[in-house]
Amino acid sequence: MEKSSTRKWLILALRRAVTLKKGKSMREVMKEKGVLEDFLKHHKVDPARKYHFNNYNVAYVPIANYLDSFYFGEISIGTLPQNFLVLFDTGSSNLWVPKPAVTNHARFNPSQSSTFPDIGVTYTLDYGFGDLTVVLGYDTVTIQNITIEHQEFGLSQDEPSSPFHYTYFDGILGMAYSPVAIPGYNPLIQEMLQQGQLTEPTFSFYFSRQPTYDYGGEVILGGIDTQLFSGQITWVPVTQEVYWKIGIEEFAIGQQATGWCSQGCQGIVDTGTFLLTIQEQYMGDFLEAVGAQESNGEGGYMASGSNVQNVPTTTFVINGSQFPLPPSVYVLNNNGYCRVMVETTYVSSQNEQPVWILVGFAPLA
Repeated sequence: MEKSSTRKWLILALRRAVTLKKGKSMREVMKEKGVLEDFLKHHKVDPARKYHFNNYNVAYVPIANYLDSFYFGEISIGTLPQNFLVLFDTGSSNLWVPKPAVTNHARFNPSQSSTFPDIGVTYTLDYGFGDLTVVLGYDTVTIQNITIEHQEFGLSQDEPSSPFHYTYFDGILGMAYSPVAIPGYNPLIQEMLQQGQLTEPTFSFYFSRQPTYDYGGEVILGGIDTQLFSGQITWVPVTQEVYWKIGIEEFAIGQQATGWCSQGCQGIVDTGTFLLTIQEQYMGDFLEAVGAQESNGEGGYMASGSNVQNVPTTTFVINGSQFPLPPSVYVLNNNGYCRVMVETTYVSSQNEQPVWILVGFAPLA
């Protein structure tokens, strides 16, 4: 992704720098612990509500957005450095990690850093089932060989016992624009640019086709690794400098254009979730076309394992280029138990165009 003073662009390509680990998603861990069904029964949220924000000291960030996130990378905060696994999230703009009072995760101890000043300001994140309060501070953040001094970040005073208790990651590093950051403070990417820490005003993601816990892909800060992809890069203008929002011209299922974007659609490229969202009025037609139905108990939509090979390829047309998604990308096949990685949204953009969340897809079969 590129951010310049004259024009803002989104890059639909991949490359390298911070190694991403692939752990189990919250959904997988909660299913193993036998708590997923009860959680989903009481916490149904619309993933696209994440993209509605206000200017008060409360931000709505539905935790269900992160149920299917499982790619995390390591950063360090403080002097001496304290290490954390964070979710690199292009769908939010704040950096936060746990404080010592929080259990079950790596925790930042301010007394062990000689460069930490407490700002004394608190901020509240509303996760739909309980508030998460963070205390703001400044410190040095290190990502590989990049050092960002005096970076604002949040320390969670506490955290909801579920489902964050079940995450493999410790905190979240937001990579969207400043309008959705805590008011008055710069997102980490903006600080990198201002401090001259990036070779180019660009970042990019690579997700491995054969991910492991130790290597699931890479986040490249300041460039693109041409060895990690083939073909041409498609550059797409950002339509609103809040999230990485782009225009979508068409969506096709198989060889058939749906016409759902005949009046225009908006897409938000979000590496913080691995579910593709579809507007509620189109979900029934989509499920019928791919041979799926709503699942009982675990949320989401299921397709018969024997029919996966017959599930059609879906295609987005973006800035005149076609981006096909074969079923191996959007159907998770686990021993014949096949989950279609889509979710319903009821939220439209400000101009009433349908909003799609274009996730950080990696082949899942």
